[in-house]
Amino acid sequence: MIILLFVGTLAIALLAQWHVKRMYHRYSRVPSAAGYTGAEVAAQILRAAGIGNVSIHEHEELLGDHYDPTRRRLVLSSANYHGTSLAAIGVAAHECGHAIQHQQAYAPLQLRMAAVSATNFASQIVMWLPLLGIFTGMVSPYTGLLVMAIAWGVIMAFNLVTLPVEFDASRRAKRLLAEMGFMQSGAERLGVSRVLDAAGWTYVAAFVTSLIYFLFHLLPLLMGRDRE
Repeated sequence: MIILLFVGTLAIALLAQWHVKRMYHRYSRVPSAAGYTGAEVAAQILRAAGIGNVSIHEHEELLGDHYDPTRRRLVLSSANYHGTSLAAIGVAAHECGHAIQHQQAYAPLQLRMAAVSATNFASQIVMWLPLLGIFTGMVSPYTGLLVMAIAWGVIMAFNLVTLPVEFDASRRAKRLLAEMGFMQSGAERLGVSRVLDAAGWTYVAAFVTSLIYFLFHLLPLLMGRDRE
């Protein structure tokens, strides 16, 4: 059962990652007609939104693009920072979407930011508690199941809140790219949508995985099998 659960959730995650990488690599070879780099697109979107306190930075990690709300940094991979492809401008606009959410105090983003510390702690628990129980015997099956269910519940809730944050950022990105003239044809809009939608499915996969593990540890407690 445990092996099947692990293999199944791993397959879901790998499939989602494969899909987003396939779409990204496909449209990273398709230049946008407007010819702006990802960094230029990001700068113009932030300027149009009246956001002057967010800096744009380049880093080398592919698909490690992110918005850091604590330091107000928008970080783009080198390929997206300098690239003029549909993938580059789509990713850049998506991260700008997060910066705009932060400026507007978008409730799901605020909730996710508040839950980061608890989620990091829960992630450590689900990593180390099973090993502690197996090798030391210090944790009873009941206590282990209860703590693991709570920890996976925290992770699941974090992943659930992440979904509207990510899909809203993609929605904002598509709208802004079209309104500001960075996408000039239906084919370009389709390409950007495919890249951003594929990225969104990785967050869906993360939520499904955490939900499965949460139920896996919770159901024995609810069915009265916790002390067996």
